[in-house]
Amino acid sequence: MNHPEPVRAVAPGVPPPLLSRQSWRDVTFLHWAVEPSRVAPLLPAGVRPDVHDGRTWVGLVPFRMVGAGFGRGPAVPWAGTFCETNVRLYSVDRDGTRGVVFLGLDAERLAVVLGARAVFGLPYRWARMRIDTDGGDRTYTASSRWPGTRFRGRIRIRPRDGVLDGPLDRFLTARWGLHVAHLGRTWYVPNEHEPWPLRAATVLELDGGPLASVGFGDLTDRPPEHVAFADGVDVRFGMPRRV
Repeated sequence: MNHPEPVRAVAPGVPPPLLSRQSWRDVTFLHWAVEPSRVAPLLPAGVRPDVHDGRTWVGLVPFRMVGAGFGRGPAVPWAGTFCETNVRLYSVDRDGTRGVVFLGLDAERLAVVLGARAVFGLPYRWARMRIDTDGGDRTYTASSRWPGTRFRGRIRIRPRDGVLDGPLDRFLTARWGLHVAHLGRTWYVPNEHEPWPLRAATVLELDGGPLASVGFGDLTDRPPEHVAFADGVDVRFGMPRRV
């Protein structure tokens, strides 16, 4: 079995044409380690769990999307800026290309939710969301508006001084694309951005409703094993390719 090379600290780049540009701001990463066998059935065909020291991870990532736009065009007014929370897994395909697989993406803009579901097959859901800043603390709140899904979530964190740049930090955040099943095939969508300016953070409050909504509510019975915060990065997405 082929294994991927160690994850890179900078993006490998996306080939033209450019699909979209956006910025991710006020990003918090909460991670729990799980056995690879637990998540393997949830991944698209041709993709397996990516592991670090024998374990794979489930991530809960709230942030603010800012200035999303298509290609090299201008940002989409109003609809291009919104709060989002995703639950994600870590994947690697047959070629050794590493990525993430989203179990849930909750966002404020219904048009974005419907468009991303239809065009890319991504599991977006409509939600009420907000991010509040009190001094350096960040509080993320969410409640689902998507039919058949009901949850509330609240996360409050306090970023700390000091840079995070160890092997696990890079493994969890230096991911240059996503894997998704759509139209009967598995696709890889590449992205690129500058290295994350990661800082350690303390969790002050955690109600992991989004985790419970995708079958991982038990994880919040224990504290997350990895917590990080970043002010943000600018991101570029390339066109999907088949895996």
